[in-house]
Amino acid sequence: MSVLFTSKATAVGGREGRVKSDDGLIDLNLVMPSPNNKKEGTNPEQLFAAGYASCFDGALNLIARKQKHEIDSSITAEVSLLKDAEDNGFKLAVTLNAHIKGVSQEDAEKLVKAAHEFCPYSKATRGNIAVTLNTTVE
Repeated sequence: MSVLFTSKATAVGGREGRVKSDDGLIDLNLVMPSPNNKKEGTNPEQLFAAGYASCFDGALNLIARKQKHEIDSSITAEVSLLKDAEDNGFKLAVTLNAHIKGVSQEDAEKLVKAAHEFCPYSKATRGNIAVTLNTTVE
C-alpha cells in the first residue's frame, strides 16, 4: 500500500483539553458534553462524526458517478458514546443518515450500501462498532 497523505492532530488534556491540527486549521477546546457543563467546545465523538460524514459523502458521490447517477446528497453522522456492559468501559455506535436527490429509494439504498463497502471510515469500523444506515430520498 502506498500512503497518499497523512494528517496530524495533537490532543492535550483529554476530553477537557484542546486539539490542534499540525497546520492550525483545527484548533479547538474539548469539553465533556453534559447538561451542567457550560464550557464551549467540541468532543471526540463530534470530530469523528464530522470526519465520517464527509468521507462517506465523498464515497457515495464517487460510487454514484461510477454508476452514472447524478445525485445531490448530504450525510448526517450520529456518533454515540455508549456504556459497555461487558467491560464497564465505553464504546461507540454510529448512525449514518443519507439524504439523496436524483434517484429512486431502491437505487439510493444500493448506492449507500456500496459506499459503506468502499468508504475508508466504514472499513476502519467494520466489525468493531455498530453502524446503522438510514437512506431517504427527496
